[in-house]
Amino acid sequence: MALLPILTYPDPRLRTLAKPVTVFDDRLKQLIEDMFETMYDARGIGLAATQVDRHIQLIVMDLARKDEPPSPQVFINPKVTPLVDEHSSYQEGCLSVPEVFDTIERPSRVRIEALDKDGQPFEIEAEGLLAVCIQHEMDHLNGKLFVDYLSTLKQSRARDKVKKALKAREKTVNSTTDNTLKNS
Repeated sequence: MALLPILTYPDPRLRTLAKPVTVFDDRLKQLIEDMFETMYDARGIGLAATQVDRHIQLIVMDLARKDEPPSPQVFINPKVTPLVDEHSSYQEGCLSVPEVFDTIERPSRVRIEALDKDGQPFEIEAEGLLAVCIQHEMDHLNGKLFVDYLSTLKQSRARDKVKKALKAREKTVNSTTDNTLKNS
């Protein structure tokens, strides 16, 4: 297994439209494992292949709480259909937009049709966090980010906040590397 680099906003590769998965082989299963490892390491609950610069229709999720056993879910070539006109507001964040959170409105109940890691079709109805998360990750497959729902001013602030967060991470990594080298 391997940790994959997560693309960050405003990287233009995040705007790439994902293509359907047509081959269900060991390489796909390895990518799924790597995406789960990457998502867990980043303390996320969902990750679309687009976010790790693989432009195929693949989403991994685990919505289990910290006190619950893991509950990994895989959605390949997903289609999401709203089942109600009513929308709910949720506070969203994104591994590709670190340190930025905002309230987004999405349909509150959806039907998800997808394939599992072996290419077997399944269908579920979702509401609450699962409905929000699948719609958020589907946006990634369509080249869209949750910040696209925000005003131009909030998008600009999000870009600035991401730059600042990435600089802080880089500084921490460099500091850790320097200390490791000094102690070697």
